[in-house]
Amino acid sequence: MIAEQTHRIFWALGDETRQALLDWLVAEGKGTATELSGRLPISRQAVSRHLAEMEAAGLLSSEHVGRETIFRPSPDAFEVALTWLSRRARMWDSTLQRLKAHAEDRAQS
Repeated sequence: MIAEQTHRIFWALGDETRQALLDWLVAEGKGTATELSGRLPISRQAVSRHLAEMEAAGLLSSEHVGRETIFRPSPDAFEVALTWLSRRARMWDSTLQRLKAHAEDRAQS
């Protein structure tokens, strides 16, 4: 479950348009597809598709108000991504420390 969620989060973050939309939503706190489509050279429908992908990945939550849907960043998804990255960083630190120790041992031999 967590692996699938992590995959969806990073897949959603892998698109420059979605990154731009997410940056704007984080800065503003919320927004609609109509508002966001005015900020990018793409159609409202394209913005809506990108927002739906980010919502499916857990990066956004939405609330229907009248005829509009208001999107907000969802901090929980960022925690999942940060946890995943932190684990990988610790693994790499450990691997690099072992490699360094091995190289130093060989240099002293």
